[in-house]
Amino acid sequence: MTSRRELIRQGIGLMAATAVPRSFLAKSVGAQPVVGQAQPVASPAKPVASPLDPMQHVNPQFRAPLQSMPDLPSMEWTAAMLPQFREGAKGLARPLLPAPAVVKRMIPGPKGAPEVPLYITGATAGASKPAVLHIHGGGFIAGSAADSRRDIQELAAKHDCVAITVDYRLAPETPFPGSLEDNYTALLWMYANAAELGIDRSRIAIKGESAGGTHAATLAIAARDRGEVPLCLQVLLYPALDDRTGSTMPVPPYIGHYIWTAAANRFAWTSLLGKPAEAIVGSTQPPAGSVPARIENLAGLPPALIGVGSVDLFANEDVEYGRRLLQVGVSTELHLVPGGFHGFDLFVPQAPLSVAFTEAWNAALGRAFAART
Repeated sequence: MTSRRELIRQGIGLMAATAVPRSFLAKSVGAQPVVGQAQPVASPAKPVASPLDPMQHVNPQFRAPLQSMPDLPSMEWTAAMLPQFREGAKGLARPLLPAPAVVKRMIPGPKGAPEVPLYITGATAGASKPAVLHIHGGGFIAGSAADSRRDIQELAAKHDCVAITVDYRLAPETPFPGSLEDNYTALLWMYANAAELGIDRSRIAIKGESAGGTHAATLAIAARDRGEVPLCLQVLLYPALDDRTGSTMPVPPYIGHYIWTAAANRFAWTSLLGKPAEAIVGSTQPPAGSVPARIENLAGLPPALIGVGSVDLFANEDVEYGRRLLQVGVSTELHLVPGGFHGFDLFVPQAPLSVAFTEAWNAALGRAFAART
């Protein structure tokens, strides 16, 4: 059975598709080039020289998969890259476990929008289980809930909970607030159908990684503001929380050097917000509720666990968001993993720091669920 690490290292996983162009993959692992696919163009921005090799900032536990990839020059992302990126994202799915069973269900979408597909596991009518709504990553522009079915199986098995993952609409075809409304529709449906699903309404958590963490954070804010569904925890794993990172807010050259770069981030936020990220400055603001870091009032949000690697592009913004949550009295647990790049726990899941990271957010879920029994 091929491990997730190998899927990514071979270039058919989402993260490697970000870092390694298909022309390299075709030579190294036999991937077929995309006929007629436009190649990314070099970024016009001049790279800032680093006083130290970026690899020296990566924890030795995490270096092996990076050392097998070429050190590529900075590239500017374009819409022409989307098919290639999305094709790579399909390979992130892992084989399903024999149990628990996962079922697909279509629910009515937001007003005027298509139905929302959900994948559900662990549901037991009449029970009173905790529940997790999972939101997949993919830079706002790729990925699918189908690829996360193994993830929700593991959640359901470990926590004896109902676990649901939502197939929200992707940008740029559907800019904000389309994804938020799809995710909120799924959350509201879970709450309204708690008896049928066997969900304890007081023990509903949300979880997302990367762009899924962004969506989880914006969903937590929407849930607070709309006052319909209480949440017991938000688990935000290396989330993108500030559209300015990598554009109007530069980072040191060794941060965001691997896997998810400033160029990728600019393209992702531009796709979601519908306008260039670097143009949203001064009096110009993104759509209300679209960027967690730009929300002025974070009081009253559910407890949070935030986890990120120290050389992840999102390290500074995630730490700052955690600080702001603490400042307004939101119970917050912050895990800053030394030398961890974006998605380190997916690339090297057996590394001691990855194991500790996974145990930490699972423990936080367990405590949140136990506190309300």
